[in-house]
Amino acid sequence: MKKTFGGSPDRSGVDRRTFLGRIAGAAALSGGLGGRAFAEDPALDQLMEDERRGQLGQDFDQASRTIHMPKATAPTLSPATEQFTQKAIESYDGIVDRGGWPTVPHVDELRVGNRHPGVVDLRQRLSVSGDLDPNAVAADNDIYDSYVEEAVRRFQARHGVTVDGVVRASTLAALNVPAAARRDQLKVNIERLKTLTTNLGPRYVVVNIPAARVEAIENDVAVSRHTAVVGKVDRPSPDINSKIVQVNFNPYWTVPVSIVRKDLIPIMQDKPDYLTQNHIRIYDPSRKEVPPSQINWYSEDAVHYTFREDPGDTNSLGRIRINFPSQYGVYMHDTPLKNLFGEDFRYDSSGCCRVQNVRQLVVWLLEGTKGWTAEKIDEAIKSGDQVNANLTKPIPLHWVYVTGWSASDGVVQFREDIYSRDGVGAAAIPQTTKL
Repeated sequence: MKKTFGGSPDRSGVDRRTFLGRIAGAAALSGGLGGRAFAEDPALDQLMEDERRGQLGQDFDQASRTIHMPKATAPTLSPATEQFTQKAIESYDGIVDRGGWPTVPHVDELRVGNRHPGVVDLRQRLSVSGDLDPNAVAADNDIYDSYVEEAVRRFQARHGVTVDGVVRASTLAALNVPAAARRDQLKVNIERLKTLTTNLGPRYVVVNIPAARVEAIENDVAVSRHTAVVGKVDRPSPDINSKIVQVNFNPYWTVPVSIVRKDLIPIMQDKPDYLTQNHIRIYDPSRKEVPPSQINWYSEDAVHYTFREDPGDTNSLGRIRINFPSQYGVYMHDTPLKNLFGEDFRYDSSGCCRVQNVRQLVVWLLEGTKGWTAEKIDEAIKSGDQVNANLTKPIPLHWVYVTGWSASDGVVQFREDIYSRDGVGAAAIPQTTKL
């Protein structure tokens, strides 16, 4: 429901000097780890300038002169993903053969201007993975300078952590996942990608569940990317291959029986006015509206009724719902709880997918559907009336579980194995907490 609802690092016998000697070897892997890493790139300089001026609106494409960030236009799933991910596996095999990367000692927070012994290990860690230019690594440099900050930003972008250049618990946990675990994670995902990247077509939508991210893809380019909120660990979002067929504006929300049982009954036992305050009406099997007082909330009586929330700004679905055939009874939708999109841990739904800036996605979905211009969409939303738009040509939709990949930009990315499906051990699951 919406409203309630340290010590010296272990280097496995490898000392600091040995690791420094391996930095040059790590640089040789840069082609697989970051595309044209360590090369001059005027286009990236321009992207950095655009980011500083606030023109991009996303924490992607910003990079130093030598290190590449993930590109906002590179889709997670495309015909190129399998090929680039295979190259990433080969690169990570090399990292593992060289002894992996060092552990970064525990520290509460590191940011620009700090001086800490752990920064030496941090520099080595980021260099081995291709996030920091080897020229910025020195045996005794313990200052968290702008080079380290840019490298941390790139690392955060590759791991789905808020890109702010500050090392906190979530970033530190991701840094200390062993190289072998990351390599094994890629190997698990390459098997998934072999089936997911075939017959995609020219226009499709991808929801990558571990990344909590939605992409609208056209001609192998991500034309828009949207932060998402997906299923909780105990109520996971399912893998889906379907087609988007309809958009509802100002929808009613019919509460699923599972939520009635798990959430609504306990809430009503504690807050008898909850349904009335939140504009949720109750209907009996004959479609007659009944008052909450008629139901025994200390029994299973409530599951025999229909609960429907009125449209409006506070509706659990927000102003827009996107429909597609599915045996799971899930959908994509807006939400009044916009604050959830700002969190790193975005696994808070009962299986559905909440979409940030869903209007932009809907405008793209309804291209080619007669009468549904951006202006018409805005009119439908503002009307407050329930209006349905049926797509002239349904759009393929894929809800997927991909935790490690390299897209067409050649940058390797990882996400937390939130549903523990990779089977590569707890080491590959950095534990994050909801703030």
